Amino acid sequence: MSPRGTNRDAWVRAHPYLVPIARFCARVEAAASAESGRASLPEWEDYAADFHAGVPLLKSADAEVDLEPGGRGVLSAVERLAADPTGDERAAEACSLGRELRGDPHAPRHVVDWLMGEPALASSVPGLLRYVGWTAMAAFVAPILGPFAAWRNEEKWLRNYCPMCGSGPAMAQLVGNDPGRMRFLSCGCCRTRWRYSRTGCPFCEADARRLSTLTVEGEAGLRIDFCELCKGYLKTYDGEGDEAVLLLDWTSLHLDVVALDRGLKPRASSLYALDALTPA
Repeated sequence: MSPRGTNRDAWVRAHPYLVPIARFCARVEAAASAESGRASLPEWEDYAADFHAGVPLLKSADAEVDLEPGGRGVLSAVERLAADPTGDERAAEACSLGRELRGDPHAPRHVVDWLMGEPALASSVPGLLRYVGWTAMAAFVAPILGPFAAWRNEEKWLRNYCPMCGSGPAMAQLVGNDPGRMRFLSCGCCRTRWRYSRTGCPFCEADARRLSTLTVEGEAGLRIDFCELCKGYLKTYDGEGDEAVLLLDWTSLHLDVVALDRGLKPRASSLYALDALTPA
């Protein structure tokens, strides 16, 4: 099917093997959205020097974005998942995670630091913590995304990591028309999109002569771009208008299967584990 004008429900109906992960993602999003806290805008000029030095916004001491309320939102989301009446494996894992976090008096701060890449805590279910944590944190920092995009000069970034949180890209998007077509990288953690070289590899930064494209039959608008040097691949949405569906990463997990079958390497920063979240 063509993705033009589609929505999430229509996409899942056309790809029924995505039903289990779609249901799980909806549960996590509902648990995360119940938290009302939202991040406050930083003083942009206080952050300007760090931006030009390549320091992501949420990691800048000068920007002073207080993320601890977002950490409390993560804990609340975990507790809501643990209370889910379905009683499935994910709910049981959320119960275990909730017990771990309740035992840490500084859990909100430690969760934030851990999501930012610091070894602030250890969890028996790190995959669940990372997914629930970033789903809740993305909702918390959502009010900053638009103003940050309007403030920053994309030409001054052009780095292969997210200007908001520092994560690597999960996907890419091609927008506009030749000769002025542009590529944006998409963060699977905080949902930021930022401009990047149209033809460079975002993993090893090889030049254009090393890049190739793999199309998948029946998936107009989606393709796999891969580097012949490092074998890293990035799923790419070639179009505009359906970002809310096609840049979610999980909605194109079947493209990951195709890429892995071709011997390509999963170097993108995905929140999803194929063996845990998709049927065999």
